Amino acid sequence: MKHETVCGLDIGTTKTCAVVAVEGPNGLEIVGVGEAPSLGMRKGVVVDLEETIKSIEAATEKAERMAGLHVGDVYVGITGDHIRSTNNRAVVATSNEDREVSHVDVRRVIDASKIINLPADRQIIHALPRYFTVDGQEGVEDPVGMAGGRLEVDTHIITGGTTFITNVLKCVHRAGLEAAGLVFEPLASSAATLMSEEKQVGVVLLDIGGGTTDIAVYSLGSAIFTATIPVGGNILTNDISLGLKTSLAEAEDVKKQYGAGVAEDGEQTFSVHGLDGRTTKEVTTQQLRQIVVPRVLETLRMCKQKIVENVPRDLVLGEVVITGGGSLLPGLSPIAEDVFGLPTRVGIPTTVSGLTDAMSQPQYATAIGLVLFGANGEMEESNGHRRGGGTIVTKIRNWFADLWN
Repeated sequence: MKHETVCGLDIGTTKTCAVVAVEGPNGLEIVGVGEAPSLGMRKGVVVDLEETIKSIEAATEKAERMAGLHVGDVYVGITGDHIRSTNNRAVVATSNEDREVSHVDVRRVIDASKIINLPADRQIIHALPRYFTVDGQEGVEDPVGMAGGRLEVDTHIITGGTTFITNVLKCVHRAGLEAAGLVFEPLASSAATLMSEEKQVGVVLLDIGGGTTDIAVYSLGSAIFTATIPVGGNILTNDISLGLKTSLAEAEDVKKQYGAGVAEDGEQTFSVHGLDGRTTKEVTTQQLRQIVVPRVLETLRMCKQKIVENVPRDLVLGEVVITGGGSLLPGLSPIAEDVFGLPTRVGIPTTVSGLTDAMSQPQYATAIGLVLFGANGEMEESNGHRRGGGTIVTKIRNWFADLWN
């Protein structure tokens, strides 16, 4: 379903970002961007409704002002430690007498794949078809029109905690907006930063935000594993603040400037203010490295552990793409290459026009990807909350988190 105007809303732990795009003659074009500090979120979860509503209002208002138009519907990014994913398989008999696969059959088989054991407090956010099988022939991307009596689908299913989702939607609604759809954030980031060739060969996307790191693994063109770990860039700022005995604001500046403390031209010395804001002391990049590198290694190894436990080794042969604000940490890529043993690059949103240099930054990948997700009609198979109630299967019990190993 094509929309003339599409808006993405990324409610992060550090910042809330709204992006407005319109369908132009050459496809999607970004016409408005707004950003506001997030004070009501922690690790992807709402901890203060009023503060979150204020952040959404401020970011949306800025984006509307820049775009010169009013926004009513938004595609909302969702993340948090409550997110789980699994792969499921379903089969149906084709309904046409001429044994030809129709759109109705495809819808039926995807709906059948969403029947999984689910506790009452969880709901499906996405059911993404990985590939179809027609009468035993695997790997079919689009089965409509093919001859066959038996249609199967392999689906990647992403679920979230109903309470957490409801709180996010409540904030969006009270900020005067309607949620056109929910999108798990690394899927949005992938839409903005990954090339189809990378998704085909096998790629790991790490979206490092302030409070969480989202993981999406693609192989043969589709998502095969997604997860979230509740660790992001803020914990690094905290470590630097404690280690150097300085304020959080100063620690954030040190992190942005010196990162992992990997100095190309030998050791460097720099000054930081003490906690009182008046005294200063000299710090070396070696001291910084001793604080930052262990935490970065711990975070990346947590991600790798999740992937190793859930993804067959031979499916990820390509590279690691790091995006989100955390990817700006100087010196991060070489550490990631060592941990994963794969080439690593920073994922910058490039797949949409109207981007200024200021917007072509990894911290905006999710918000831009939300716009792409909405505009491309990808929500059709991603049955998140939509107006009209959505089609979420909520009443089936028991969730097997380790169903797919």
